[in-house]
Amino acid sequence: MKARRVLIPAAGGIALGALLLPGTALADTTVSPSTTPVGGTVVLTATGCNPKSGDAIFRVTGPDRDQNVRSTTAAAGGGLSAELFTAGFTLGTYTVSATCGDGTADGSATFTVTPIGGAEAGGRDDDGAGTLATGATLLATALGGAVILARRRRHAVTAATH
Repeated sequence: MKARRVLIPAAGGIALGALLLPGTALADTTVSPSTTPVGGTVVLTATGCNPKSGDAIFRVTGPDRDQNVRSTTAAAGGGLSAELFTAGFTLGTYTVSATCGDGTADGSATFTVTPIGGAEAGGRDDDGAGTLATGATLLATALGGAVILARRRRHAVTAATH
């Protein structure tokens, strides 16, 4: 009975591990950084590709792209990499999928192209008058509150002494 209590969960764990093992063995594609402003550079890396089997091809698809980028160097941590300059890209999210030189797929990753400076394109055409008016209104409100508070204190002190 005790042996069954140990053997059945152990067998179940081994079976589950055997089912999950192929998923962990799949290669991986990475993009660094995952967010870049227009005109920035991202590094595409196919970590599972063997440099000896030929160049990796990165397929970049997104709002205005469907292009292939060939790997240019062996990645420091293994695999192959390429740099992608995002000048002329439309804002949005792009998907990168890699195929190794031997034809095997190496997964996919995404990156996002943002406006320069992180603000949305087509910002306000404001000369600062609205900001100045808001600041003046807040200052006047604070001063008015201070006057009311001072008058209440004076009346409270006067009432307490009489």
